[in-house]
Amino acid sequence: MSRVYNFSAGPAVLPESVLREAAADMLDYKGSGMSVMEMSHRSKEFKAIIEQAEADLRELMGIPENYQVLFCQGGATTQFAAIPMNLLQGGVMDYIVSGSWSKKAFKEAGIYGKAVCLASSEDENFSYVPDVDSIQVSPDADYLYICQNETIYGTVYHKLPETGTVPLVADVSSCFLSEPIDVSRYGVIYGGVQKNVGPAGLAIVIVRDDLIREDVLPFTPTLMRWKTQADNGSMYNTPPCWAIYMSGLVFKWLKEQGGLEAIGEMNREKAAILYDFLDWSKLFKGTARKEDRSIMNVPFVTGSDELDAKFIAEATAHGLVNIKGHRSVGGMRASIYNAMPKEGVSELVRFMNEFEKANA
Repeated sequence: MSRVYNFSAGPAVLPESVLREAAADMLDYKGSGMSVMEMSHRSKEFKAIIEQAEADLRELMGIPENYQVLFCQGGATTQFAAIPMNLLQGGVMDYIVSGSWSKKAFKEAGIYGKAVCLASSEDENFSYVPDVDSIQVSPDADYLYICQNETIYGTVYHKLPETGTVPLVADVSSCFLSEPIDVSRYGVIYGGVQKNVGPAGLAIVIVRDDLIREDVLPFTPTLMRWKTQADNGSMYNTPPCWAIYMSGLVFKWLKEQGGLEAIGEMNREKAAILYDFLDWSKLFKGTARKEDRSIMNVPFVTGSDELDAKFIAEATAHGLVNIKGHRSVGGMRASIYNAMPKEGVSELVRFMNEFEKANA
């Protein structure tokens, strides 16, 4: 069976060349006689894997020397709790709620201290990003939190809020490595890798040195203290070795594509193909406000539950899979991450056009 075009929001499509390299290494990694999944995380082979992965990530993102890169278990959701545990210093925690993931993070933070919602777009089912120019950060805030790209609703911050000396914390799970960003604008950047980088189970947390502290909330588990991870090279316990290895292969693949400048241009071109069709279509309609549209996740509807279901079934039969939208939005969602080829988006649009003609 030939490979399908996989529009899943996560776990998601990976570069085919990466999968083939991993398959070739599966039984015998570089002459070691064993798989990465079998070797000790203390071995020289794995030490080289994790060190190279960090070096490539630092190069791709231009991560300054005064930031630590942590490879953490538990995916991004574990960091919903780790962030307040590590950053709360007796002040408040400011949140902008622009979708399900930032809403969940905000709720989690409230367990540990006073969490303040500065703005929310829930009034219109998270179809837009709140105006960051109108945001007033609390004078005693320990950090301001955003989810930079909301996977479910297909919105993204095209402009970051100004926070002054208050650290900006961003969940970038579904836009991670999709285009260049200025790491120095953030105190903490983190994301689960299963959307745009690698297999599920790993979160990459990039933290400025001054935010890695001893004086965290006293009940913070040892493994969730960023200082524990930083002091032990992300290997206080056995890390998610295979996910780190696979992510490292993706970092190399991104470098081969020309880095984040080049991949960002490719992603904008792919997104334009789909958005241009949606803006022209009389049947399909995008659900995110135009000025806040994500280039990674594109939700759309026909306006008819029956037609949506018919489209999903026929698209799946056509090899365009995992196109069903999240239940909170309905309809369809095309996640067009880095590894989705331009041909996949073009084929989706061609099929949408045929479906529209047949169901006008």
